[in-house]
Amino acid sequence: MLELRPTCEHCNRPLPPESSEARICSYECTFCARCVTDVLQNVCPNCGGGFEPRPVRPSRNWMGDNYLGNDPASTVIRHKPVDVLEHAKFLAKIRGIPPESR
Repeated sequence: MLELRPTCEHCNRPLPPESSEARICSYECTFCARCVTDVLQNVCPNCGGGFEPRPVRPSRNWMGDNYLGNDPASTVIRHKPVDVLEHAKFLAKIRGIPPESR
C-alpha cells in the first residue's frame, strides 16, 4: 500500500493526505510540487526517476474499508534537504533524459 508521507523531504512543507501538491517517485520519495519543479527539475535525488502527483486516499469509507480511517497516512517525517550543489551535478548527467528512458 502506498505510504502517504506527511511532508516534503526537502523543504518540510506539510503534505496532508488530501494535498494535490504532493509528488512521488516510484519509490514513494515525497516532495512538494514547488521543490520538484524549482529544485529537483523532475529528477528524484534518491533514485533518478521522475515524479507524478501522489494519489489522494479517500477520507470516507465509500467501499470495502478502503479509506484513511482504515489505512491512515504516515506520521513519520523524512526531512532530509537535498544538497543543491550535489544535485546540480547529478542533474547535469541525466536531466536531458526523459523519466521513462532513465
